[in-house]
Amino acid sequence: MNTDKVINVLLNSDEPSIRFKTRVNVLSEEIDSPEFKALQNEIKNSGHVKKILSFRDRDGRITRGRNVYDKWKGSHWVLSSLADIGYPQQDRSLIPLKDQVLDFWLKEYYFTDIEVIKKSDLNNKTGVPVISGKHRRCASMQGNALFFLTKLGLFDKRLDSLAERLLHWQWDDGGWNCDKNPEAKNSSYMESLLPLRGLSIYSKYSDNKKIHTAVKKAAEIFLKRKLFRKVSDGSVMKDEFLSLHYPLYWHYDILGGLKAMAEAGFIKDRRCSEALDILESKALPTGGWAAEKKYYTVSDEFIMNADSVGWGETGKRKFNEWVTADALYVLKAAGRI
Repeated sequence: MNTDKVINVLLNSDEPSIRFKTRVNVLSEEIDSPEFKALQNEIKNSGHVKKILSFRDRDGRITRGRNVYDKWKGSHWVLSSLADIGYPQQDRSLIPLKDQVLDFWLKEYYFTDIEVIKKSDLNNKTGVPVISGKHRRCASMQGNALFFLTKLGLFDKRLDSLAERLLHWQWDDGGWNCDKNPEAKNSSYMESLLPLRGLSIYSKYSDNKKIHTAVKKAAEIFLKRKLFRKVSDGSVMKDEFLSLHYPLYWHYDILGGLKAMAEAGFIKDRRCSEALDILESKALPTGGWAAEKKYYTVSDEFIMNADSVGWGETGKRKFNEWVTADALYVLKAAGRI
């Protein structure tokens, strides 16, 4: 694979976000220059961003649908997308969306533990169930909120509360799970990836040592499984984990796992090697990587599971800029390019 050629393609992309991700994550350029501020301003005014933000009302909020988590156009997912594509930090126009997200994910419900023995005991009770001594909470929600609000520079004292809830719900094995089956003993990859990413990025701004400890514990549930293998017999946990996607939303694949390892500083752990090998093996003959599958459709309507924009072509032989930029990032972080 001619890496220089692929990087050159990305640097000449029509999408300013692709140019930004390549220059920052692959070429390690500093972002404090006027040139980069101009590039981020181009991102802010891009067609992609305008569509993503198109459902805001006059108050800057998104009030359609059921709540902030509506897939993939609620406030939660809008901010998640912006954080990943290089949208400029500390943009005050996003504060109404930030407030929506924090008000929703820090409701009293999430500060109320309910000790129950079985799922039926939850009838007519409100709060986070604790079954067999384990909190059963979809922590990917609060974890993602902590990640994208921190990355967007939308700091708020309430971010401490998001981090505290994640620490409170963390299982002994290092992850999180919302499975209400009393027999469930292992954390969920899907519920643990985003809390890991959220706590990892927030640890850079917090002096809470418990957060650093929690990040190490969370990373270990992925590392001890080599990011995709069962501990019991070494078999692949799910075939879906070996397919590449963009965006990943709340799902998991090896590229998402490797991104989390790179962000948290564990990408050079030898237990990442096999996943990195697989990622390298998926490079297209002409260079770059494909989005092999996707978790969205595209629609101008506010409907479930439809994104406002497309994220490149999907198919095992079709070059995808977004996947390629992320693949080059983790390979660079791992010292492979």
